[in-house]
Formats: sequence, C-alpha cells, structure tokens
Amino acid sequence: DGKLSFEEFQNYFADGVLSPGELRELFSSIDGHPADNLETEKLCDYFSEHLGVYRPVLAALESLNCAVLTAMDTTKLEYERASKVDQFVTRFLLRETVSQLQALQSSLEGASDTLEAQAHGPRSDEERVEVQSRPRGSRRAGRRALRSVSRSPTWSPGSSDTGQSSEAEMHWRLQINRLQELIDQLECKAPRLEPLHEEEFTKGPNSHILVAQRQVQVAEEALQDFHHALCCYVDFTGAQSHCLHVSAQKMLDNASFTLYEFWQDEASWRRHQQSACSKAFQRILIDHLQAPDTLTTVFFP
Repeated sequence: DGKLSFEEFQNYFADGVLSPGELRELFSSIDGHPADNLETEKLCDYFSEHLGVYRPVLAALESLNCAVLTAMDTTKLEYERASKVDQFVTRFLLRETVSQLQALQSSLEGASDTLEAQAHGPRSDEERVEVQSRPRGSRRAGRRALRSVSRSPTWSPGSSDTGQSSEAEMHWRLQINRLQELIDQLECKAPRLEPLHEEEFTKGPNSHILVAQRQVQVAEEALQDFHHALCCYVDFTGAQSHCLHVSAQKMLDNASFTLYEFWQDEASWRRHQQSACSKAFQRILIDHLQAPDTLTTVFFP
C-alpha cells in the first residue's frame, strides 16, 4: 500500500544502537506528525536529503549495473562462437571484474564493521579474538556459499548472520553473484580448466597445493589497527577463486598471531602477493610489528 508501519520500520532499521524510543522519534520526524504509518515516498525523500558523499556512489552503482548487464548479455551471445584465445580473454576479464568488485565490497564491509563496533562501544578485555573464514572446498562451492547467504529466503537486512547491510552492499552482492554464475557457465564449457583425473600424474610445483604460514608479533599499541587490517585481509583472501582456505588465530600472549593460507598452487599465491590488498597488508606488518614476521611455505601433492 506504499506505507510502512512502525513495526516494519523498526524490524528493518533496528541496529542495536538506537533504542526503540529513538527509532519511534525518527519515525515520527520523517513522517512530519505522529502517525502509525509512514509513506515510503517520505522515507525515500528523507534519505535522499542525506545522501551527501554517497550520492555519486549510488549513481555509479546504477551505471555499473547497466554496464554489467550489457556485458553479460553480449558475452552470452558471442562466447560460443569466439576463438579459444578470445574465450580465454573473456574468462580472465570476468575473473578480474569479480576480483575488483570483491575488493571494493571488502572495503565497504570493513568500514561498516568499524562504524558498528564504535557505535556499540569497546569490547571487553577478556574477549578473545579469532578470525576465521569458512573452508573452501572448490571454486564453485565457495560461490554457492556466497549465493546461499545473499539469496536465502529467510535472509533480511537485520538478520544476525549478516548484520546490517547497506543498499550499496546489496548492489555489490547482486553484481558479484551474476558474474560468478556466468563464470561457472563458461568454465563448464572449458574442460581444460577442470582438475586432473586421478589416473594422471602430477607434475611440477603448480600441481601441488601450497600452504603458507605467517607468524607475527604485534606491538601492543597497534593491536586494534592490526586486527582491523587482518579482518579485511582474511575476508579478501578467502574470496579469491584459487584460495582453498584461510584462517588467523590469536595466541595466548595476546600479541601474537598465526595466519594460514591454503592455495591451489604456488602461481596463484604469488599472484595474490602482488595484489593491492596483499601489499597494503604487508605495509601494515612493517608498521605495526615488534619484530619481522616469519613466513613458511609447504607444498602438498
């Protein structure tokens, strides 16, 4: 009916910071007078007046949405008729687009988490910190897991599993999901990308899984900044197509961390080391560690 009740408004916008009374006050101020229903047009007008620096961001998202849909439609029409080299280039460009979107999404989520943590106040000293991503059995399994979260019928902007998601984040997730689906379809038509059969022998370093272990000791005064950077790095790394698993654990001495990364092959790991996110994390290590970090790599067939 084009209107929101206060209960619907509260269910959507409650973030654990504003009290029910403060939400009621906001509800009434947007409507302009005490009422039980709020017109959605007034709600849109209210947020439009407060867009600020996010106005060009949302406008860019709209343009990005159109550009992505156009590129995907063209790819579906031309991919099968293209040469093998052109198909390879298309797959590479799609993977690179997904990687760039995931990097931007990681930055948005990091900023959102920081603001929410500040709004909820500092954590207790006794609370232990452990950052760990979900295991990644395969590239497609990882993508299905992401889609199951963003498309679940029971998922809502206020659900406890995903936290408060901004409209911008939802746009990013939808675009990433669409690109991932298209990559899955294209890869099904490229048998050379499938894993080796059991009867074949593995050859060379790139036929082995690489496990990288990094041990760091952080300066006490830099723990908070380092922990935020670590969260962003783990989220970004875990989203990479060739990363099988990534986790970080905080040791009992409260200043030492151990980071584990499992990669499909050495080449994938080395490419990741050259990414902007990885280089930024390495600069954080230089600035915030008490001593140089220890990096150990092991290969498994």
